[in-house]
Amino acid sequence: MGRTDGARDGKLDGKVAFITGAARGQGRAHAVRLAAEGADIIAADVGAAGVVGDAVGSVPYALGTTEDLAETARLVEAEGRRAVHGTADVRDLDALARVVDRGVGELGRLDIVVANAGISSPAPTLEMSEQVWQEMIDVNLTGVWKTLKVSVPHVVRGGRGGAVVLTSSGATDGVWENLAHYSAAKAGLVPLMRVLAKELAGQGIRVNTLHTGTVVTPMILNDATYRAFRPDLAEPTRADFDEAVRAASKLPYGPLEPDDIARAVLYLVSDDGRGVTGAKHVVDAGVSL
Repeated sequence: MGRTDGARDGKLDGKVAFITGAARGQGRAHAVRLAAEGADIIAADVGAAGVVGDAVGSVPYALGTTEDLAETARLVEAEGRRAVHGTADVRDLDALARVVDRGVGELGRLDIVVANAGISSPAPTLEMSEQVWQEMIDVNLTGVWKTLKVSVPHVVRGGRGGAVVLTSSGATDGVWENLAHYSAAKAGLVPLMRVLAKELAGQGIRVNTLHTGTVVTPMILNDATYRAFRPDLAEPTRADFDEAVRAASKLPYGPLEPDDIARAVLYLVSDDGRGVTGAKHVVDAGVSL
C-alpha cells in the first residue's frame, strides 16, 4: 500500500527496528538510514556521562551520552518517523528488555534487530588486564546474545518474518596485533549468527553478520587506536592513522564512513536481501583481499 503523505514509498515502510549502540557513530547512521526508508526506530545506548572509562572502565575514549541518544531520536523524527529511545547497557538483560518492551508497546511491532553496540580497547594479548579481556567479551559477545534474547522473540511473535544483523568485524579474518580479545569476541558472533539463522529460517527471519573495515567513529578516532595502527610512531596522529588505513585498503580511499555501513545494513534488512541468511557480509574496502 503506497504512502498518502506525498513522500516516496520506502523500502521499510510500516516496519520497526531496534538498534543498540544508537547514540552516535554507526548506530546513529543505521537509525537515520532505516528511518529514511520508512522504519520507526527503537534506539538504545549505554547513556554514559561522556567521560573516558565511564560505564565500561577499560575503554580509552568517551562513550555516547544520553544527549547523543536524544539527538539520534531527533534525527529519526526529522525523517518523519517515530522514535523510542532509552538507556541500557547491553550487559544488563533487564535494562535491555525494558527498552525493547516499551518500544514495542508504543510502536506496536518489531521486525528488525541490529545488534550494533560494541567497544574497542587495544592491548597486547599477554599484557592486558583481566578487566580489559572480560569487558570485551561481556559487551561484544555476551551483550549481543542478550540483545537477541530480549528482542528477537518479539519478531517471532509478529509472525511476519524479519531480519537480524550482528555487527562483527573484519578482524575475524585478518590478524591484527593488540586485538586478540576484540577478534575473539567478534569471531564468536559468526557461529552465534549461523545457529540462530538455521533456527529461525523456517519462520522467515534472516540473520547475518556484518564485517566492517575501519569506520570513522569515536570508537576509532582516539589515541589508543592510532597507536595500535601505527606502533612504529611514538605519538601517531589522525593523519598517520589514515595513511595506515589507506595502505591496508585495496580501494583507493581511507577509512569508511558510518553511512557506508548503514547502506549495507539497509540491504540486509530490506527485501533487497531477502535471499541472504547465515552469511558473513563484508564491507571493508578490500582489506581482506
